[in-house]
Amino acid sequence: MRFLYLILLLVFFSCQKKKIAKASTPFESSTSVEELDVSLILLGTLQDAGAPQINCNKKCCQGLFEQADLVRRVSSLGLLDFNTQKKYLFDATPDISKQLHALKKASPIASSSIVDGIFLTHAHIGHYTGLMYLGKEAVNATEVSVFAMPKMSSFISNNGPWSQLVTNRNIALQPLVANQAISLSPRLQVTPFLVPHRDEYSETVGYLIEGPHKKALFIPDIDKWNRWELNLATELKKVDYAFLDATFYSAKELGNRDMSQIPHPSVLETIQTLKDFSMEERAKVIFTHFNHTNPLLDNASEATKKVLALGFQIGRIHDRFPL
Repeated sequence: MRFLYLILLLVFFSCQKKKIAKASTPFESSTSVEELDVSLILLGTLQDAGAPQINCNKKCCQGLFEQADLVRRVSSLGLLDFNTQKKYLFDATPDISKQLHALKKASPIASSSIVDGIFLTHAHIGHYTGLMYLGKEAVNATEVSVFAMPKMSSFISNNGPWSQLVTNRNIALQPLVANQAISLSPRLQVTPFLVPHRDEYSETVGYLIEGPHKKALFIPDIDKWNRWELNLATELKKVDYAFLDATFYSAKELGNRDMSQIPHPSVLETIQTLKDFSMEERAKVIFTHFNHTNPLLDNASEATKKVLALGFQIGRIHDRFPL
């Protein structure tokens, strides 16, 4: 009987192994039990206009028009909650179709690539225009929850073609209030907070994302850290991860543009701001939202080597972070 019991156990575990292998994806192959609980996934790390960028003749875009780099997608963050079998998206980018597909592959419980909610940061092209693919010209979705601040909601509701998504009930706008948490489950909540940025059409927010074990900041766009009413160093001490605006590596990067008209904290400025942080604290920072000119897009660049040697992280598409 004992021998028969052992045989049955071996057969059971063999079947389970086959089931796991069959469901495996590039994400799942290296994920832990903790990651399969609640996790964040980088679905893109580029500035709004992507790469190659329109009319770019620089070295950074050479060859990308003829042969696209599949990892170069616009900045977005995915959130998976295995317990509630739900998934969410932070920012709706022009690359949303590929990003939703990637998020579905990352989840062993997903039957559809359509998410349970989308959190918008602001009304610049890389952060909301992906909503168009929820309309009747594409998937013709039904009441996808879109979480947005008052000015952002007003902009979508009162301007075509976005207003058509509302009237056709492709999306259902969900109001956000600064510093008030939205509970997605008893163990998962999201809190928007205002950050200074070029608010032509809407306010701009970052998000605090709190999981059952860890917390994360998501700030893909901000003018300068010293213009924020909060202190970056203080806020970093409260969280485990911080996905931060790294649009430009340095202020000299563009050369032909007036940087005062497109203010962002350069990577070098952020490093200087956090110079007193320990290596352990620096590791919380994950740089993202890179302009096509940013040398951090090149894994072999001297800038990349410097940033990593200083203890900071450089966001790469499909990186996964347990919450």
